Amino acid sequence: MLTMHDRYRFSPINKRPFFRWPNQTGLAVYVAINVEQFPFGEGRGVPLYSPAPPPDVVNFSWRDWGNRVGIWRMIELFDEYEIPLTILLNSEIYTYCAPVAEALRERGDEFVAHGTTNAILQTELAEAEERQFITDSTARIAAEEGAAPRGWMGPAMSESYVTPDLVAEAGYEYILDWTSDDQPIWLKTRTGRDLLSVPYVRPTNDMPNFGHRFIPPSDWADMSIDQIDEMLRQSAGQAIVFNLSLHTFLTGHAFRLRHLRRIVAHIAELAHRDTIWLTRAGDISSYCRTLPEGTIV
Repeated sequence: MLTMHDRYRFSPINKRPFFRWPNQTGLAVYVAINVEQFPFGEGRGVPLYSPAPPPDVVNFSWRDWGNRVGIWRMIELFDEYEIPLTILLNSEIYTYCAPVAEALRERGDEFVAHGTTNAILQTELAEAEERQFITDSTARIAAEEGAAPRGWMGPAMSESYVTPDLVAEAGYEYILDWTSDDQPIWLKTRTGRDLLSVPYVRPTNDMPNFGHRFIPPSDWADMSIDQIDEMLRQSAGQAIVFNLSLHTFLTGHAFRLRHLRRIVAHIAELAHRDTIWLTRAGDISSYCRTLPEGTIV
């Protein structure tokens, strides 16, 4: 027998109850931007350039460029096309880059808790430490925004064996770490509290494509548009979710932003024709909770 989890049961997507998103659409689309803060000279960090011994100025400053420049270029683009955003926020952004959070708050974007910093992975923490890590991130966002975040995604999508339990116990409604499905699914937790897994897509995420595979931006844009269009076709049979996942220090650069513009323009055109439901992760979670019991597996 294989070692396995008991978070959800196997369910073929074409054997589930049929439902639609608002306005009778079949494809929900949300854009998520990772807004992250890293310490200088310690902890983990995305090695955008060949890693050097600490303090590794090149890689630190490259990531820091995302908060100083990249996010602002992206905000300009998404403002132009009136696209709502789901922000995966390291809570230390409030300490070191507060104007970033202020600008996103002014847009009315949703803040999803993304740990305190992406230099700490939950897989490296004992249960008590992980609980405190979640508590600290949650409390800081609640204090700054006036309400606790409803969604969680671990730094680098890292999870321990008890992360969904701790996230549910902290009062969260949904989590973005699991990439098992194109529909939201329920995760079992040890307290019995329902925790919804909202799809967060990896194949078209900019991190694996630009940070690891070094895919040309033009190819990435083609892939993403093809993914949207084919999923739109598939959505005639099942209500599904497409997520565009971005990092400020990767796609904020001009030569990538130029091709992101193609994707965003395509999404905006589909939304204008009411072909898709252009939304945020938290709105997907809220809508799923209005559906009859048993609709979401």
